[in-house]
Amino acid sequence: MNKVRIGFLLPHYSCHSRSFMPIVVRMLAESGAVVDVIHPLNEMRDLSKVSIEHDLYVLRHTSGLSLSLAGALHELGAVMVNPYPVSAALRDKVIASRILQATGVPTPDTYLASHPDQLLPLLDSGPLVIKPYQGSGGHHVRIVRTGAELAGTDCGREPVFAQRYHNNDGRDRKIYAIGGQLFGVKKVFPRRTEEEKQGELFMLSPELREITLQCGRAFGIDLYGVDIIESEGTPYVVDMCSIPGFKGVPDAPRLLAQYFYAAAERAARGEPLPQTPAFGTAASHAHV
Repeated sequence: MNKVRIGFLLPHYSCHSRSFMPIVVRMLAESGAVVDVIHPLNEMRDLSKVSIEHDLYVLRHTSGLSLSLAGALHELGAVMVNPYPVSAALRDKVIASRILQATGVPTPDTYLASHPDQLLPLLDSGPLVIKPYQGSGGHHVRIVRTGAELAGTDCGREPVFAQRYHNNDGRDRKIYAIGGQLFGVKKVFPRRTEEEKQGELFMLSPELREITLQCGRAFGIDLYGVDIIESEGTPYVVDMCSIPGFKGVPDAPRLLAQYFYAAAERAARGEPLPQTPAFGTAASHAHV
């Protein structure tokens, strides 16, 4: 039987990285898969020679050359986790938020403007959270409460993406989905130490479990992360990402290696990758 071939599109790659990906790559190779790191590039590539050479591609970072190569491979017919169109949509908070809203996921009221001063009337109803519309990791997120703070906001030529601020009842809820298994981790924000990044596991309520699965169904994926805050007992999804860091998830590298290997086997047989609706029953029994 031929070995499955898996190509990784990564923002950077080092065996000494704190990311889980080097461990996942090693575990897959030890399981018998042929694993290659496609990006970062180790040499110049002739774009006309970029072709499908793997059963499955893993798109870890949704920006820069990784995303561009993923788009080119997608157009050639490559099987990818997560699919290029979904990854590109999740990178753009304007697109992702509207998709989540359209499918009934509870999110804060969300606004878009060309200039920060266009948001001034909204401050009469309370503070706003302004964040980069293509940002990730909580970088450059700020709470704006006054007109002076709004006037000091500089988004350059980028659109201004804002959400209604809701006071968090406690720590952020990070919920991770890996092929139908859900893991809830409470984390402080901002996170500075490694211990804070790992967070603390918590039991998901039926409501949070259903909201998380609803997010997956909205995009047809079962590998993702969702950020939820609870304000006065009401949950709000404030962000969603494709293939997050999974920090705090027990045995995450092994679970991810098993997920990618199974996906590569399906792809090698010409079978479509399963999407969240097919995992709904199994996911409802997840213990965390």
